[in-house]
Amino acid sequence: MIIRRRKLSFWERLYLPAIVGGFKVTLRHFFKKKVTMQYPEEKWVVPEGYRGAPYLVKDQEGRTKCVSCQLCEFVCPPKAIRITPPGPGGAPEVGNVEKAPKEFEINMLRCIFCGYCQEVCPEEAIFLLKDYSLVGQSREEMIFDKNKLLALGGVHQDKIRKWKKKAEEAVLQGVEP
Repeated sequence: MIIRRRKLSFWERLYLPAIVGGFKVTLRHFFKKKVTMQYPEEKWVVPEGYRGAPYLVKDQEGRTKCVSCQLCEFVCPPKAIRITPPGPGGAPEVGNVEKAPKEFEINMLRCIFCGYCQEVCPEEAIFLLKDYSLVGQSREEMIFDKNKLLALGGVHQDKIRKWKKKAEEAVLQGVEP
């Protein structure tokens, strides 16, 4: 069985209706607002709820708020967080505080910016940046250690100053905090 194609009409052979239709679409989009941004000159406005890179914060006294509970490490889907807690003696140089981590690393090349680490942190020690421009010249630069994460974070004001109360109680009892 042979199927014969129908012959094209004169206008179909000229492709004029298709060209006119294409011009209509082009003109319609020509006068619309542009969606492309010229990136270095124009900055994107970060929406509320944006999940950027995680960072660590300190409390009002300048101590690391992280207490080495390792919940963020366990909940991280790509296993981008690595925490080394202090030894059995804790951190004697920091009084009236739970164990601060000896090492805290986040591999930004593995991080998927899901925000689980922020949600699970009981001490509110991890927050997410509102910056979307993370750059590095090498892979090693994209592995953020504790000092770099704290430099990104700064100080976060606590709603409840639990360690101040314990320090005051220790002074009243005659024990140095």
